[in-house]
Amino acid sequence: MDDALHFVSGPGTRRARNLEKNPACTVSTRLRGIDLVLEGEAFRVTDSETLELVAAAYRGGGWPATVEGDALTAPFTAPSAGPPPWHLHRLVLHTAFGVASADPHGATRWEFAH
Repeated sequence: MDDALHFVSGPGTRRARNLEKNPACTVSTRLRGIDLVLEGEAFRVTDSETLELVAAAYRGGGWPATVEGDALTAPFTAPSAGPPPWHLHRLVLHTAFGVASADPHGATRWEFAH
């Protein structure tokens, strides 16, 4: 959403505490045919407009998130997120690395300007 990735984390989790001290963030994922490593900086989102937009996107994907104050809440989430409410973070990408796991194989790197 808005050229960035968003994720939630409970304020008491190690992830949230680490991001408060240092916003550097790396996320890895496997897609069909390619493994990706995404690097950037993650910042907490507290403005109500963005919280509402992201909560609506989550609801569209099947997670019944709602805005409560400056965070999100729902009847459930992944255990690693900690208990509600959950802080929303926006990951602004700087670099991505991709390694193809299917023909023609290979690797590449992308740089993102802001």
